[in-house]
Amino acid sequence: MTHRFQCRVYYEDTDFGGIVYYANYLKFIERARSEWVRALGLDQRAMKEGAGTVFAVRRITAEYLSPARFDDLLDVETEVVSVRPARMTLRQRVLREGVVLFDAEVELVAIGPEGRPVRLPEVLRALAG
Repeated sequence: MTHRFQCRVYYEDTDFGGIVYYANYLKFIERARSEWVRALGLDQRAMKEGAGTVFAVRRITAEYLSPARFDDLLDVETEVVSVRPARMTLRQRVLREGVVLFDAEVELVAIGPEGRPVRLPEVLRALAG
């Protein structure tokens, strides 16, 4: 299952040369993950207010392949690579007109109110099968 999220590059996303500042790719994939979780029916605010569970990035490996520029329309793809009880790994890619500009592997962990790993919500653990 691949989730797709579109975003436009705004002036604020770019550097002096009109190229997307490298750290903003992390913002783009974060927004895409939030929309992916929402599409799965999870309410992150309710998770935090109820059980005190939040998601945190444990590790990210990224490759910057080609620059995005001001006013580009980007597609962010999110795919599940693996799921374990308290963490999961996603592959996220940022594309412009089908060309991959940024490719990342992101490991997420579910964190409880004490700051320790807890089990992922069932809907995410079910993605393992």
